[in-house]
Parts: sequence; structure tokens; C-alpha cells
Amino acid sequence: MLSLRHIMFIALGSAIGTGLFYGSASAIQAAGPSVVLAYMIGGAAVFMVMRAMGELALAHPVAGAFSEYATRYLGPWAGFVTGWSYALEMALVAIADVSAFAIYMQFWFPGTPSWIWIVSVLLILLAVNLTKVKAFGETEFWFTLIKVSAIIAMICGGLALLLLGIHTHTEVAPSVTNLWALPDAAHGGGGTQGGFFANGWQGFLACFTVVMFAFGGIETIGIAAGEAKNPRVSIPKAIRTVPFRILLFYVLTLSIIMSLYPWYSVSKSNSPFVQIFSSLGVPFAADILNAVIITAAISALNADVYGAGRMLYGLAQQGLAPRAFSRLSKNGAPWMTTIMMVLVLAVGVIMNALFEDAFVVVASLATFATVLVWVMILLSHIAYKRGGHDTQVQPVRLPLWASYAALAFMLAVVVLFAFFEDTRLALVTGLVWCLLLGAYYAFAVRGSAGASSAQSLKS
Repeated sequence: MLSLRHIMFIALGSAIGTGLFYGSASAIQAAGPSVVLAYMIGGAAVFMVMRAMGELALAHPVAGAFSEYATRYLGPWAGFVTGWSYALEMALVAIADVSAFAIYMQFWFPGTPSWIWIVSVLLILLAVNLTKVKAFGETEFWFTLIKVSAIIAMICGGLALLLLGIHTHTEVAPSVTNLWALPDAAHGGGGTQGGFFANGWQGFLACFTVVMFAFGGIETIGIAAGEAKNPRVSIPKAIRTVPFRILLFYVLTLSIIMSLYPWYSVSKSNSPFVQIFSSLGVPFAADILNAVIITAAISALNADVYGAGRMLYGLAQQGLAPRAFSRLSKNGAPWMTTIMMVLVLAVGVIMNALFEDAFVVVASLATFATVLVWVMILLSHIAYKRGGHDTQVQPVRLPLWASYAALAFMLAVVVLFAFFEDTRLALVTGLVWCLLLGAYYAFAVRGSAGASSAQSLKS
């Protein structure tokens, strides 16, 4: 069983990964310094989703988590769509993570084939996720502890550089004013863009797809509730502290990064963290950060495979997925789902390597699936509250109006997909995914789902 520290670090492990260490470069390029405001707004909305899910999780701590809540309060079709969309989300996030992992390794071993590193990390994932759940929780705890400690150290080091005004290898002196200074004023050029909203409102809105991708996976805490020792203690504590910590890590860290280094110089060739400390000339800092970022990628991958495996296991128990997915190893791990996820990762990475700039497309698809899952969680919570089911006072609660507000925000993010070329394909693909799920459910699942899901929820 998972303890309190395991629960808290599993949620952190999934949400602090590639979205921060690599994807933030795309968000910075799109919005400039205003990206920190986007992370604050997105983080606040995600916190509402977390509270809604927490209230449901405490009422029903089951393996299928929000898929089973959707089944109970919206119908089997909703549980089917939610569960499979979450599995898609985790697969896409994991593909982005493993692709970024191969990029990180190029920092030390330029020119080496990426498949060597990808095969290595996939074997590690298999080994960890086929052991007992406590071993998984312990591994995730230490991986996450390393990267959280490194982020805190980086924040402290960055603040020291800012206070001391150390100016080494960058063209612009480190200063908080870099968050709103015009590029032409900073280095005498003829730039026409600058300030806090460097790329205008269009750039600010465009960054939300990558921003919301960064928070994807935090809902894994709902799945972990089914294997927690004391969910009524651990889940409320995790929900109250984890979102604040993530906001702190994202907002404060990116503010320091863009104060130390001009935002318009950040590229997608490597992690912004490594780029910045390489340019500042801090001895060995870039190598240390790269090691931490690699640990972060493995940690996020570990949580992704865990979350998808447990979700598919829960779907199988409800009759919404092949029965083979309900098979457990002697250690109690759903081995069929773990192997399937690793195979999906291998295929996804191959496809990712065939297309240039595939990260934004994969991140956009993952964001669509993530937002769809969050919408289902919010709709389930609204049905739960409106149906008068919240008779038992839970340690974590969310007012009905807040669920509606968060739902409106999530739907606005989906609408944004249609306005930008990089994300339009993800919107079309996401809608096709929903149609395929609907067709498959109507023709292959509907007949057998009702009895299985009803029996599962009664328990």
C-alpha cells in the first residue's frame, strides 16, 4: 500500500517533468514573460479540478478512479470515454517524456543513436512497474525528491545571481526588469516586440496548450487513492499542498530563468535550464541540471505508466476494456497493461522521430486528452453535487459554482485549439478520437458494460 509521502510525490512526479524542463521553452517562445501569468491561471483551474476529484475520491476510493466516478454519475459511456482518454493522455505524455529523455542524453553523448537511450529507459520502466506497488511508490519518492531538491537549489542559486548582479556569458545583464524590458532597449536593436506581453494577447493565449500539458498527470493522485493506506488523511493533504507547490515551482522558477536570461534567446534545442546555466558559466551546473532533468523524465515516465496501467485495469474490471487487462502478476501489478504501455511508447517514439517539431503536436494531443479527462471529472462532480449525493462531509470539498467556472475555462482551452495552426491538427485528431470511441462503445461495449460496471461500483 502507498503511504502519505508516496501519494504526495506520485502527484508531483507526474506533473513536474517534461512540461517544465523542456516544454516550457515552447511556452516561453509563444508568450514571452507573460507565460508566468498563464501558469498561474492554468494552475488555479487545475486546483479546482483537483478538489473536485478529491471530493469524489474520498467518497469512492476505487482503482478506476475518475473513470468509475463518470460511470456512476454520468453513465457507462462517460466512464468508457474518460478511462480510455486518460490512457491516451498518459501514453502521449510518456511519448513526449521519452523523446525528451533522448534529447537530454545528447547533451553528454552528441551523435549517439537515440534508440540506445530509449530502449534502456523502457527496460527500467518495465522492471519498476512489474514489482509491488510499494516499490513503485518508493522509486517515485526518491526520483521526485531529487528533482524537487534541484529546483529549490536552482531557485536559490538564481536568486543569488540576481542579487549579486553576476554578468558572465549573456548579452543582457541578469535583472528582474528582463521580465518587462523591451528587447531593443536591452541591447540596442530595432525590435518591435517586447514587454511583459512580448508577443501580444495572441501569443499569450497560444501558450495555454503547452501550459496545460505541463499540469497533465496530476490527476494520477485520484488513481493512487485506491491503493493508499489511509486515503482520508493522505489525499486531502496531497491535494492541499501539491497544487501550491507546482505553482511555486513553475511560476517562480520561470520568472528567475527569464530574469537571468533574455526570453527571446531560449531555444527548443535543449532544456532552458541547461541552456541558461551553460551560458552563465556556472561550473558544472549545466551537467548537474542535465542529470536532474534526466531523473525527472524517468520519474514522470514511471508515473505515466503507473497511471495508465491502473486505469486500464479499472476499465477491465468494469467490462469497458479487454478482460486480459485485469490480469495481475504475483506481485499484484497489472502486467498486461504495463507491457502494452511500453509497446505503445516504442511505437510512439518511432513515429515521433519521423516528424520534425513533433513535440508541439504530441503535447497538443496530450493536452486535448488531458482537458477531456478534466471536463469529465468536473461534470461528474457537478452531477454528484446536484444529485444530493454529498451527504457525507469530506475533508476536501469544492463549491458547485467553482466546478462550473473551471469547466468554462477548460472548454475555452479546447476552443483555443482551433485558432492556432500548431494545435488545429490536435483538435481534429481529438474529435476523431472521440468519434471512434463512441462508435466502438456503441457496437462492441454497450451490451456487456452495464452489468460489470454496476457490480464494480456497488463494491
